[in-house]
Amino acid sequence: MPTLFTAGNIFLGYLSIIRTFHGAMAHATNPAQTALDIEMAAKTIGFSFILDGLDGRIARMTNTTSEFGRELDSLADIISFGMAPAILAYVWGVYFAIPGLAQNTGDQLERTGLFVVFLFLVCGAARLARFNIQKNPVPKNPGAPHRKYFVGLPIPAAAGIVASIVYASGSAPLTNLIWSGLWLALLGLLSFLMVSTWRYWSFKELNPGKPRSPIMLVAMGAVIFGIWNWSRPVLLVFSTAYVASGILTRAGGLLRRYVRRKPEAGA
Repeated sequence: MPTLFTAGNIFLGYLSIIRTFHGAMAHATNPAQTALDIEMAAKTIGFSFILDGLDGRIARMTNTTSEFGRELDSLADIISFGMAPAILAYVWGVYFAIPGLAQNTGDQLERTGLFVVFLFLVCGAARLARFNIQKNPVPKNPGAPHRKYFVGLPIPAAAGIVASIVYASGSAPLTNLIWSGLWLALLGLLSFLMVSTWRYWSFKELNPGKPRSPIMLVAMGAVIFGIWNWSRPVLLVFSTAYVASGILTRAGGLLRRYVRRKPEAGA
């Protein structure tokens, strides 16, 4: 059963790549179709995120975890959360901005875009490899002992914010040099966060079989209602908040360390 979910994850990543290619090819004759294809490419990455979360939980619930399943899951992740969002990020954020620029500027944007997108892909692969070999990783800024954390931004979260931004924008490709530059800067930041040792909450304490308080049930219902009715802004807020949480946690740790050192220096 978990392997079926992993296979579905691979299929959705493959489908995202195909739809991105279709969108790029359709732009010359039907720009509206380009937006539809790119939107579907972003959505399939989001659905891959759901399947990726289910396969591991189902394996633990059914006691069917195995080394084969773990390795297959990593290979699926590099397709669905590495290659698929990398291609989507380049086509949506760089490819369509090049024709409107002077030749030299366009060439520089193309080369920079190819490099940054490749950096995103290779950092995602390194993040997966580190996750596989580390048994009890300790983040650079350890949190509460009773909580479980990821060391560095998980690759599904990095892919999630790429897909959510594309989806929230209406999926119309970027054609402006400034916006493309900001997009590449964000991809560079995500690449760094994936290979960093900053902590991110893993959500592994959440047990679906555990009784929930009425407040938690209301909150979960509100989230489902919000995604159903306002999926674009809600998904963007959630993905942005998660990525920002690691940055803010690290910044808070550095600030507390600075405040502690200041009285010692004065003494």
